[in-house]
Amino acid sequence: MFKNFHGFHLVEEYHKWKKEHRNEKNPIGLKALKIFLAIAIPLFFWIAPSSVYGLPGISPVEQRVLSIFVFAALMWLFEAVPAWTTSLVVVVLLLFCTSNSALWFFQTDAAGVKFTNLINNTDILHCFADPTIMLFIGGFIIAIAATKSGLDVKLAKVMLMPFGTKSETVLLGFILVTAVFSMFISNTATAAMMLTFLTPVLNALPDDGKGKVGLALAIPIGANIGGMGTPIGTPPNAIALKFLNDPEGMNLGIGFGQWMMVMVPLTLILLFIAWVVLKKMFPFKQKTIQLKIESNHTHTWKDTLVYITFGITILLWLTDTVSGVNANVVAMLPVGVLCMAGVITKRDLEELSWSILWMIAGAFSLGVAMKGSGLATHLIEAIPFASWSPLLVIIGSGLLCYLMANFISHTATAALFTPILAIAGASMSDQLASFGGVSTLLIGVAICSSVAMVLPISTPPNALADATGFIKQKYMVKTGLIMGFAGLLLGYLTLIFSGVYGLL
Repeated sequence: MFKNFHGFHLVEEYHKWKKEHRNEKNPIGLKALKIFLAIAIPLFFWIAPSSVYGLPGISPVEQRVLSIFVFAALMWLFEAVPAWTTSLVVVVLLLFCTSNSALWFFQTDAAGVKFTNLINNTDILHCFADPTIMLFIGGFIIAIAATKSGLDVKLAKVMLMPFGTKSETVLLGFILVTAVFSMFISNTATAAMMLTFLTPVLNALPDDGKGKVGLALAIPIGANIGGMGTPIGTPPNAIALKFLNDPEGMNLGIGFGQWMMVMVPLTLILLFIAWVVLKKMFPFKQKTIQLKIESNHTHTWKDTLVYITFGITILLWLTDTVSGVNANVVAMLPVGVLCMAGVITKRDLEELSWSILWMIAGAFSLGVAMKGSGLATHLIEAIPFASWSPLLVIIGSGLLCYLMANFISHTATAALFTPILAIAGASMSDQLASFGGVSTLLIGVAICSSVAMVLPISTPPNALADATGFIKQKYMVKTGLIMGFAGLLLGYLTLIFSGVYGLL
């Protein structure tokens, strides 16, 4: 998908750097050891006597699901291979080892009696076409169309214009505009595009001034925080929303507009804090900045169609609870209209970020397997979640999630934590009520992931900004820790308040 966006060369350089970093981090010997451990440890759980688990009545199918979950967790933690490939392998393992279409010797016990809790294979396969996946595809289509029609550049130019030429207000402009784009467009693509606009400005600023550091950091901070604003802003949002809205689970029915009503104000507050932090830490020596954002795109009737479709889609998303049209259904509107009009071509569809969609599907499949096999029920019955302090669960899971998300993929972190916290939340819903309910736990994972931005490896926007060469790692660490603390504190306070007063 990124080939369509301004700054594509930056994304290419990032992927090259990511691959080199993974290879440096995992030389052949270490990589082999990690993969061996990621297979050997789950294999032990697979073949160990059921008494090892301390879960009375656990079945062989449940043991396999738990083993596959451990495999996924270790592979995501070790990062010996790209995270999305682990998700694909997880789906394949679940299908061949735990479903009602598994290999014959996995479907029966030693006596030849067929297991009664095999997972429906169609339920696992449906994860690849889950309505939430369609929501993301709709978002990708809009993003591609916006670039092909020149809408992204025009919007950036118009949105930055009110901030004038004063350096500090231009800084605020870049933070806010980046955040708005990242609510509807991939964080990586947004960061690449905005850095492309910003590069001439950075090169023109005085070498002995710190202002360029603040401007360079404004892009990843705006992209990471802005992604919290909508369900399609970042994959962890979609994963949390999927579990909260599952008709056969919590069925909370949180809408697109409802999410934005709570998360956008939080995002704006955090962005304002970021602006204050950046302008204080990195004061400008040059007091004015002249921006020049140009586009050679020639307007056609198709561009007008994109503008109209974009506007109607956003409006329907914002009013989904009023119109009665589900946000996932709305997402198919731009797909149908823009493909029929020829704005989106076969090549564009081939360039969709399929790795992100597969990653999300893998997370969903783990949830389906834990529930379908009965493992979720056994965990609820065996582990005394209800006796635990709800505040301790919230704070503990939040801090652990934040710590891990700084070192591994945000989506992998959400995929790892969300199914487990969904189980915990279901069993202690009464205790969580005074702290905002289960949504505080699950959406908390999405927030913790988004505000984890301490290192260049924490997020693609961080890595892209670091590649400009204007940022010393100590600056990124310091601002990342400040924004992480503010994000966790204000994020959980917002979720608790929203849950208690019925906003989520």
